[in-house]
Amino acid sequence: MAALHICFACSEYPPAPHGGIGSFIQTLGRELVRRGHRVSAVGMYYSGPHLVEEENDCGVHVIRLPCRGWPLLRVLPNRLRQRKAFFDLHRQTPIDIIEGSEAAFARTGGGLPGLKLLRMHGGPAFFGIRDFRELRAERWSFRIADEICAVSQCVADGTRRILGLGDRHVEVIPNPVNVEEFFPPADGSEEEGLIVFTGTVIERKGIRQLIEAMPAIVAAVPAAHLEVYGGEAVPEPPVPMAKVLNDSLPAEIAGRVSWKGRVARGTLPGVLRRASVCVYPSHIEAMPIGWLEGLATGKAVVASKTGPGPEIIDDGVTGLLCDPADPQSIAGKVIRLLKDREERGRLGAAARKMCVERYSLPALVERNIDYYQGLLSRGKSVSKYRATSGQS
Repeated sequence: MAALHICFACSEYPPAPHGGIGSFIQTLGRELVRRGHRVSAVGMYYSGPHLVEEENDCGVHVIRLPCRGWPLLRVLPNRLRQRKAFFDLHRQTPIDIIEGSEAAFARTGGGLPGLKLLRMHGGPAFFGIRDFRELRAERWSFRIADEICAVSQCVADGTRRILGLGDRHVEVIPNPVNVEEFFPPADGSEEEGLIVFTGTVIERKGIRQLIEAMPAIVAAVPAAHLEVYGGEAVPEPPVPMAKVLNDSLPAEIAGRVSWKGRVARGTLPGVLRRASVCVYPSHIEAMPIGWLEGLATGKAVVASKTGPGPEIIDDGVTGLLCDPADPQSIAGKVIRLLKDREERGRLGAAARKMCVERYSLPALVERNIDYYQGLLSRGKSVSKYRATSGQS
């Protein structure tokens, strides 16, 4: 099998401020390199300590181009600089596939080298953002893309309906989780009563309802305490949501909630191994990597019954599903697990087994490679794209 050159259009490659997409690309990219493929990642970044303009991350060639100029004047120059970076890479080693998320190709424009693959991670349309410019960019990006895939059936169906994609084929390939990094504690130990939430502190992650559930949880389980790992939305709101929510807690409960902020990704496995229960009451998700990390760590997980919840979790078998809009539903499921160590162990063991079989990195990397090779062999040959996309 010939080695491929996969280039990701990504502006949130770690350690820059990132969410699931950045984590996904880093995880997949490193593993593709281990399998002998060439991987690059090109994106635009604002200044900060993470802005090393070019680096080798475990074999992944990361190019971070600094955003420059006033907001309304920098769009075209930054697009041209990003396009130049793609073509420079292409001249060094011809690019087979450029992959980006929903609006990525609107930011780069068409005519790039290689096959253009759009992977749906959950874009503005799916998440209900009704900004005209965002939706226009997303529709344009879908038109530029040669092929599309999605990280869950939920995001594929939702985006197809909202954007009117008709019968256009969408391959569904779930996000992988590194089960060698996220694994259960060898001795089965946990911190009594510890509830862990990981994710951006924003409304759609269900953090407000979780905080509203805490008084009932603590009343039923006096040892219960919550640790919240995740930063605020970018850009940050004038008043941090964490402060607003913490100030809303009764005085006797406030000490039971710790706001840890954004932490280095490498610390998360240890955090999750300490937990008694992991809680993810998101109102809407595409295919949340955070959930998979909790499940792979062999933890009892309470997650949302909306969105891809039923795709990921078999309710009562590999975790529990709650109504994310109802704090009492969240509290009831968390209390049930905190009071029953045996059920926590049973759910956690089943969750770990499921992740190893269905979402492990080796299995899904092979599936991605097969998918890439299939795209290039089904009449969309490398030579065709190299011949038609060789000039900027």
